[in-house]
Amino acid sequence: MYKQIFKPILDRCLAFVLLIFLMPLMVVILTVSYAAMGMPLLFLQKRPGYKEKVFKIYKFRTMSDDRDSNGNLLPDKERLKGFGGIIRSLSLDELPQLINVLKGEMSFIGPRPLLIEYLPLYNEEQKRRHDVKPGISGWAQVNGRNAITWEKKFEYDVYYVDNISFLLDMKIVWMTIQKIIKREGISSPKHVTAEKFNGHN
Repeated sequence: MYKQIFKPILDRCLAFVLLIFLMPLMVVILTVSYAAMGMPLLFLQKRPGYKEKVFKIYKFRTMSDDRDSNGNLLPDKERLKGFGGIIRSLSLDELPQLINVLKGEMSFIGPRPLLIEYLPLYNEEQKRRHDVKPGISGWAQVNGRNAITWEKKFEYDVYYVDNISFLLDMKIVWMTIQKIIKREGISSPKHVTAEKFNGHN
């Protein structure tokens, strides 16, 4: 009953309230981002959600479009700097996903929505991460986020699918707040963002 009825209602109600409450902060972020990096202000990308249904995720843009002499984008490390690096380190780039939650495409808590190109790379167990709505934060995020292996992330995702409950969600919310304050797990050991998943099992 919690998963099917109460969780979606709580998600949308809380998303609506937070969007109103955080609107001034979001306007400030958009204004400073425009001054620092110009357009576009948002990062939009198609991601697979519940039952692998594709939707468009919203984030504040954190990387510049700086390119080398041949017109190729510079590495993430060189484009994630200044104001973009600050809002990402504070996880403020995720705030526009409140719109995804309000639309019913995401939940506050659930497995993170990953790239579409990863879909054919999952094994049968890993695919089960799509049996619930994706979340802004999740069990994998509070247990290492980008600092743990892909295999471990998927283990945590499937654990959440099998054990979803109000108490577990509240535990993840509390742990998420602690992680944001400590800024833990934002980057992988070798990358400033997440290492690409290549389908290894």
